Amino acid sequence: MPSASSTRLAALRALLKQNGLDGLIIPHSDEFLGEYTPACAERLEWLTGFSGSAGMALVLAESAAVFSDGRYITQMDQQVDGSCWERQHIYQTPPTTWLAQKAPDTARIGYDPRIMSSAELRPFTTLASISLVPTDGNLTDRLWTDRPAFPAAPASLHPLIYAGESSQDKRTRLGHALAKAGQAAAVLSDSASIAWLLNIRGTDIPCTPVVLAFAVLHADASVDLFIQASKLPAEVRAGLGADVRVHEPEGMEDVLASLSGKTVGVDPASNAVWFAQTLARHGATVQESPDPCVLPKACKNATEQAGTRKAHLKDGVALCRFLHWLDTEDARGTTELQAANRLDAFRAEGAEYQGESFHAISGAGPNGAVIHYRVTPESDRTLNANEVYLIDSGGQYPEGTTDVTRTVWTGPDAPPARLQETFTRVLKGNLRLGRTRFPAGTTGHALDALARYDLWQAGLDYDHGTGHGVGSFLSVHEGPARISKNPSAITLQDGMILSNEPGYYEPGAYGIRLETLMLVQNKAGENRPGHTFETLTLAPFDRRLIDAALLGEEDCQVLDAYHAQIVAQIGPHLPSEAQNWLKIACAPLNRA
Repeated sequence: MPSASSTRLAALRALLKQNGLDGLIIPHSDEFLGEYTPACAERLEWLTGFSGSAGMALVLAESAAVFSDGRYITQMDQQVDGSCWERQHIYQTPPTTWLAQKAPDTARIGYDPRIMSSAELRPFTTLASISLVPTDGNLTDRLWTDRPAFPAAPASLHPLIYAGESSQDKRTRLGHALAKAGQAAAVLSDSASIAWLLNIRGTDIPCTPVVLAFAVLHADASVDLFIQASKLPAEVRAGLGADVRVHEPEGMEDVLASLSGKTVGVDPASNAVWFAQTLARHGATVQESPDPCVLPKACKNATEQAGTRKAHLKDGVALCRFLHWLDTEDARGTTELQAANRLDAFRAEGAEYQGESFHAISGAGPNGAVIHYRVTPESDRTLNANEVYLIDSGGQYPEGTTDVTRTVWTGPDAPPARLQETFTRVLKGNLRLGRTRFPAGTTGHALDALARYDLWQAGLDYDHGTGHGVGSFLSVHEGPARISKNPSAITLQDGMILSNEPGYYEPGAYGIRLETLMLVQNKAGENRPGHTFETLTLAPFDRRLIDAALLGEEDCQVLDAYHAQIVAQIGPHLPSEAQNWLKIACAPLNRA
């Protein structure tokens, strides 16, 4: 019996033939080009079975392939039917390389201009052997007959006590920047940018508190907002003010047409290519430029910085209660799902918890080696004795967003020496990066090797970035800064929050990842000028997995000081039994 994936692939090929197309590009993105999408936009998963948050599929008459990065290679092997789909590493075999090899000359390759950015489409334009054809609507949607409805939940206001700056002030500041750049307006598709700019939040995306909308920011600080009016309660509409004009999404082209003769900023990475095509068709001058909200949003103001410390204190209490439960309640025998739900329950007992910031990665034994593993009832595995358990999770609070990973040993026996060594090398990378001091103008790319150095000395590495930006009660993955092997021109600036998450993965055996969040602080003017990282996450590392001799004296001192900080800040908020456990878990390392 053919699989659902093969049946759907056959139906799509028939539809392509009916429309005079030889192939189709299917990205993992929706009209808003966010990393995370609502259920109604999970076209890639519906067609291929692959549920990762980054990927693409290419379909031709005789061949088809799914592409993703190193975080998802094992997951693709598990989810994608290899009898009808090739499974490709997107950097080792880029989609354009695959298409150039597989597509016949003069092939007509379709794409939906409303769900692909100019930057994503551009590499395909270099293939002289094919022609790109914008489709009339999304072809996959024509086959997806039980597609879920678009989210209908209402937006809410994000109060000034959390935002730290009014929407009017943000719009005025950014409007001046547009005028200085010679732009009359800029198109915004990133829902997190719109949420930040207008100080609104929503529940349209699981785990990410945004409302799905488009906007045009004008140099005079006014905004055209495209959203169903039903999603704006009266208090939200009043809070937006008169300078925010609300339109139904169907009115978007009319507003773009009104910009004829003007210069309009369009981010080639975060805006669908449809915007540039439509503006050009109506006589506007399209100027490719970054989303004007992205950098200001990433540089948290003083209120947001204070808020994230409060959020991490709340989160740290829940994490330490969970780690105490895991260690003392004989959690061996519980399952990955039960453990993830237990952590979520501890968070929910805290004040103003708004839910997870992403679906927890709860992986025991070999499942921990799947970098972005998502436990399901079918894959749910018991935590057994004497194995590694990895828990990567985060919380959303009005004050901020958290993301933390800890890797623990279930016991009762001591862990193998090889495991201790590898864990310690990962930990050394985390500590080395976290304590570094760097000059203004430094990029994350320049720091990435600090986290990998001790793994490299043992011939080890990990196939993912070392750090991503994190929002303020927004997306757990936020641009524009990152810490990665991949070059980036974005410098690390005061107020940015980034993760610090080196790891190591032994397929079929275990995974190690140690993640803390860090706040970039400008320490210029001190005796040693430059920037430093303030560690925000408050959760101990498993001492059983640490080889103190390999860790070294300086790292031991740094770790002991961090653990002492956790005891001082988290301890008073814990029940007495958990307090006693925390003191033991955070005791100074034995250097002998």
